[in-house]
Amino acid sequence: MSDLDDLYQNIILDHNRRPRNYGPMPDATHKADGHNPLCGDEVTVFLHIEGDTIEKVSFDGQGCAISKASASLMTLRLKGRSIEDAKRAISEVRALLSGTEQTAPDLESMGDLAALAGVRKFAVRVKCATLAWHTLEAALAGRRLVSTEEN
Repeated sequence: MSDLDDLYQNIILDHNRRPRNYGPMPDATHKADGHNPLCGDEVTVFLHIEGDTIEKVSFDGQGCAISKASASLMTLRLKGRSIEDAKRAISEVRALLSGTEQTAPDLESMGDLAALAGVRKFAVRVKCATLAWHTLEAALAGRRLVSTEEN
């Protein structure tokens, strides 16, 4: 395993053990529940949006290390960002996880989210990593429920 793979694996394991912004948000303005029926991962994404800015973001749920780490990394990326930035991040993560090398975003510009790049090698885990992002997209669109099997 290369040093870069080790670093990425350590980031995933750290976010799984100590998820950031974990727990329900009583004053959420937007909320959606996501489910991955293939493995049983479940996540709820909470957003508190004022104007065009995501003031607060958190998640709750249960799932594998990849699912939990991806949701934790997502919350760090979104806090204080605009809705357009969130939509751009959703596209970047999708390209990172399912795109070819030509469409994958620049890993250096993604910060710790680049740790999810290793998931691309394991097709059955891609839906685990994208669950929180699908749920975020549903919350932004005002949808209450989303499944990884819809996308």
